Amino acid sequence: MAVSAEVPSGRDTGEATCPYRLVMEHVTSRWGVLVLIELLDRPYRFSELRRAIGQVKQVSEKMLAQTLQTLERDGLVHRDAKPVIPPRVDYSLTDLGREAAEQVRGLALWTEERMGRVLEAREAYDTAKGRAGTTGVLQPAPSAG
Repeated sequence: MAVSAEVPSGRDTGEATCPYRLVMEHVTSRWGVLVLIELLDRPYRFSELRRAIGQVKQVSEKMLAQTLQTLERDGLVHRDAKPVIPPRVDYSLTDLGREAAEQVRGLALWTEERMGRVLEAREAYDTAKGRAGTTGVLQPAPSAG
């Protein structure tokens, strides 16, 4: 996830015509979801947040920094840099970010609760398509020839 840039003049990247789509991508991205859900509990320093997210999936410093910057730009995350030595930066959710995080957490909980049914549906689909044992990975249909 790269930090969103201004739309260059004469070039429409979709953000100008559909601005909510970009915010939706930020909130529901691989790292955006994990950051928002983790920050629901409490504010975190960068390294603490990286470790907390790392318990689920490893994230590079660069990717976490970009994600936090993007969510901050969207008004979902607050960055509080304290003028102390060594520097201390805390990240927390804004009110808007808390609303988004609660929605994302609801979807994550729904997914967890329904995963059994999803796996059953995948298995039924794969069996019907003659792809038993593919664990949901789509394979090309046999060519008619």
